[in-house]
Amino acid sequence: MIRVAHISDLHVLSPTRAHWRSILFTKRITGYANLLLHRGRVHRRQFLEKVLEAVTQDVDHCVVTGDITNLALPGEYDEAVSLLDRVARSVEVTVVPGNHDIYIPSISREGRFPRCFGQFLESDIPELACHLPAGPYPCVKLRGPVAIIAVSSAVPRPPFVAAGRVGDEQRTALAAVLAHAEVRRRMPVILIHHPPVDGRSRLTQLRDGLVDGAAFRSVLAPVPRGLVLFGHLHRRVRCSLRTPAGLLEVVAASGAALDHPDPSVRAGFNRYEIDDDGSIRTIEAFVLDPAGRSFERTPIARRPDCT
Repeated sequence: MIRVAHISDLHVLSPTRAHWRSILFTKRITGYANLLLHRGRVHRRQFLEKVLEAVTQDVDHCVVTGDITNLALPGEYDEAVSLLDRVARSVEVTVVPGNHDIYIPSISREGRFPRCFGQFLESDIPELACHLPAGPYPCVKLRGPVAIIAVSSAVPRPPFVAAGRVGDEQRTALAAVLAHAEVRRRMPVILIHHPPVDGRSRLTQLRDGLVDGAAFRSVLAPVPRGLVLFGHLHRRVRCSLRTPAGLLEVVAASGAALDHPDPSVRAGFNRYEIDDDGSIRTIEAFVLDPAGRSFERTPIARRPDCT
């Protein structure tokens, strides 16, 4: 059996103040305003540290489905790498970027994400990866009964747009990965930041969802079983994706630092237990109590869609 911990949307802040020039004349100004007006009051560093400590215990692998940083500032990257390095001393870590990690075009041009997080992206099938600005994706890790497959949906967007895209090249590569003999004999655990199943309006999806979600789902058509894990929504969600070959479980993790009265939103992590034959034994969440002292173990309610 393998146990996989799933965290998302850490929104790590820099321990030092950002210079105003790095914020004022870029898309970051909208994110900074959000931080001052809302996010800074509900993302708790002590909650995040409690979650990161918990995912090093009694799990075999930790996956992080994006928005690791808040504004993709250099100090935030440095702090996030430091935090995940601590986790990686005890358990293997795999990451995908979120829209906040590739916040502005210069982040892609300079290759900041793969340069900082490359140690978590060492693929067992590197020849099938695309060399994207966000890094070598799909990244594949063959671990016992599972194939962990990391996919990037993070691309720079204009202000007030947080949508993602997988893209033609990466979808073609993903199809080749899923057809690979070593992957086919395992259960795939696919990681992506944006919601792969989305019941919201098309306009909302174009602004905040996975714009090529239908094309992405079509690549999954030959897969008979598996997990598709994502973040972005800041809420734990579970639904199903029926394929011509079978059924996939689609599960979101909430923000790993969120202080919120709703337990489906409040900080915590998901954990998945997969048996040696590739069958899913458990899908559950470990949610911090409102004081941030202990975790409550709870199932993740299934919903008809992932809105």
